[in-house]
Amino acid sequence: MEYYFDCPHCWENQLKMIDPSIELQNFIEDCEVCCNPLEFELNITNNHLEYFSVIPIGQ
Repeated sequence: MEYYFDCPHCWENQLKMIDPSIELQNFIEDCEVCCNPLEFELNITNNHLEYFSVIPIGQ
């Protein structure tokens, strides 16, 4: 599943690939553009993205 979001650090629009087989997801990844850490929280129901949150993690 594809989802576009804006990085809260650099404001670049990016594509995030999401595995819809996992209903509740919470993970940390670095921004692919500015390399700053981001915390992702997702909720998927019946292969439909119900909730997507990306929060900047301060350094």
